[in-house]
Amino acid sequence: MSATGDDGGAGGDIAVVGHADLSPDTLLLVESTLRARLARRPVRATALVRTGAGTPLASGRAARASGCPLTVVIPTRAGMPAMPPPRDRMATGELLTLADQVRLLTYDPASRDSCIGADERLVASSGLLLAVWDGSPSNGRDATAHLVTYARARGVPVEVLWPAGAAREAVTAIGAKG
Repeated sequence: MSATGDDGGAGGDIAVVGHADLSPDTLLLVESTLRARLARRPVRATALVRTGAGTPLASGRAARASGCPLTVVIPTRAGMPAMPPPRDRMATGELLTLADQVRLLTYDPASRDSCIGADERLVASSGLLLAVWDGSPSNGRDATAHLVTYARARGVPVEVLWPAGAAREAVTAIGAKG
C-alpha cells in the first residue's frame, strides 16, 4: 500500500502498535485517545492490529467505538490459525468479534522476534503508524521504539500517542512481554 500522508489515507491502513505493559487506567486513556484519533481518519482508512491483550485490544475497542473498520491480524502456522499465548486468548476472542476483517499472517505468537517481524510487516504495509509509546528506548522486551524507527526509516508517517497521566506497569517476571 502506498503512504500518502500522515492520516492513513488513500488506501493506507493505520497500523497501531504500543507497549504491552500499560496499566489498566492507561489502557482506558489510550482507548479514549485512539477513539478520538480514529474518528478523524479518512473514510477509506482501516485500523490494523496484531491480536493480543493491552494496546491491541484497546485499539480494537476504539476502532469499533469510532466507526473505523478494524482488521485483526492473527498468527498462522502451516496455513492454520495458531493458538495465542494464554494471556492473549480472551483478548483475541474479543478482537475477533470486533473485527470487520481478519488477516492471517505467518508468525509464532510465542516468539518475541517473530512478533516483531509480524509488526514490521504490518507497519511496512500501512500508510500511518499510530504508536502508543512513552518515548523510551527498546529495552530487550519492548519493541515499540524499534517499530517507530522502522516506520520512519521506510517513510511511513508516525504519530505518537501518549496521553497525559499514562503509565506502564512495573515488570515483575523475567521474560515479561512488552
